[in-house]
Amino acid sequence: MAVIDIERRIAEIKGELSSLGPLRPGSLSQQYNVCGHPSCRCKADPPERHGPYAQISYSWKGRSRSEFVREEDLADVHRQLENYDRLRRLVDEWIGLGLERVRRQREARRAKLVENRPPSHRFRGKSQVSAENRTASKSRKPLREKA
Repeated sequence: MAVIDIERRIAEIKGELSSLGPLRPGSLSQQYNVCGHPSCRCKADPPERHGPYAQISYSWKGRSRSEFVREEDLADVHRQLENYDRLRRLVDEWIGLGLERVRRQREARRAKLVENRPPSHRFRGKSQVSAENRTASKSRKPLREKA
């Protein structure tokens, strides 16, 4: 993918993010409860627990929370959870595209530097460079003479 295509997709992601709607992290589960009445069916053998009740569990700012969700709010909560999942996927894609864009821009800069080098430096082999370094290091004077 070319840098221009990456930038175009990032712009699309920004547009999708702005149209997500209400968000909510977490996951839904169904819970069955036991009450405190000694003669209730939930205390029988075998027990018939109360429920199922929808419950959402999530962590926010380092704290875990659980809340019961009313039946009439369940569709909204599902939509909010889907929006949050979509947000996470879009942000992950944006980050990946940003890293790819930086990598490609860096490669283009390096290629341009190689093109602009003088011909004598463009295709030097490893043995030629190391031989030049050896002769240069032998001709150097020490910084401080030993006393």
